[in-house]
Amino acid sequence: TSGGNESTSKSPPPPPPPTSTASSATSSAPPPPTTPEEDSISHAAATVSSCPNPGPLEAATWDVRRLTSLDTYDGLRVDISKQLSPYFAVVHSFHLGTTMLPDGRTSSYGMTVQMNDEEGFSMARVDPERGTVDGRVHKALLGGVAMGKLQLGLSQEGSSDQLLGELDVGAQTWTANFKYGSMGGGNMFGMNYFQAVTPKLAMGGEGMYIGANGNMLSSYTAKYSFMPGGSPGDLELGEGSSGANGQAGAVGEAFPSYLAATFNAGQGMLSFNYKRAITPSRVNVGASLECSPMTLESQLLVGAEFSLTRSKMNICVDGTGRIQSTLEAKLGREQGSPTLNFAAELDHGKNVMKFGYGLNIGS
Repeated sequence: TSGGNESTSKSPPPPPPPTSTASSATSSAPPPPTTPEEDSISHAAATVSSCPNPGPLEAATWDVRRLTSLDTYDGLRVDISKQLSPYFAVVHSFHLGTTMLPDGRTSSYGMTVQMNDEEGFSMARVDPERGTVDGRVHKALLGGVAMGKLQLGLSQEGSSDQLLGELDVGAQTWTANFKYGSMGGGNMFGMNYFQAVTPKLAMGGEGMYIGANGNMLSSYTAKYSFMPGGSPGDLELGEGSSGANGQAGAVGEAFPSYLAATFNAGQGMLSFNYKRAITPSRVNVGASLECSPMTLESQLLVGAEFSLTRSKMNICVDGTGRIQSTLEAKLGREQGSPTLNFAAELDHGKNVMKFGYGLNIGS
């Protein structure tokens, strides 16, 4: 009896109930293997659109305007800036011996106060002689997804007061701007949109309504960016035009040269803007052509910029023979060293000559 009980206690347990082969295979199958290329950062970047953000529509031709619209003046201009804290600065501006002021004055003084932080900045400019105050506030919203802007202009007369609010939004391949405010004694509102169609081509448009005169304004812009050694016919990304991960970088860095066309439907004007980087960060040239297809009136501007170690020179010539030039020279190697400026404008057709010099002191 003891032997039988011993054999019974050592008998194997009953087998488990049968399970389906499909469910067993599914639960026990390991995940599919991945290659190092699929786990790399470059593979993740390749799944993102290669079209870069084109930037704001207002800045689409800013480089050309900077080269062809120089800030020339006459007399003496002095700017004294003081950094009171890492976030707060004050600038005192003097303009002496000038004939450019609209009210016939020969001198002016203005004070600018600016405060910066991680989410934006606030700025106010006061002209005590004219009794005007201009203010501007930029603030990041929604964690940096949008940017809110407020522009304010006040005067003693009150007829030219203006208030304008703007909202900038954007994503990886587009930007948009909405604006609303009062200007010229009436309300105004507008919006614009700028979309990157390909890594080199961006297109957009803007519409605006001005209540003071009831005008509806609209314009359309197309911008094509390319490398200095390439040509507008090159439709593919060339060498050196992409980042380390094979994705196109910012338009201004990857494509330092571009051609832009803008049609202003309200004025019936067609403009072409061309900027070329001969030597990046050293020599840049730009040209602007504005023409009216109906009246065939046109205006041509050509400008160039030469940046050296401690100096920078700009020159601009228009179709009437007017010549503008500015020269900026640093007087030291340390940060915050004074800057000496010279400006000249010669218009032989109108027999107008203006010469001026300036000094910027402070950080």
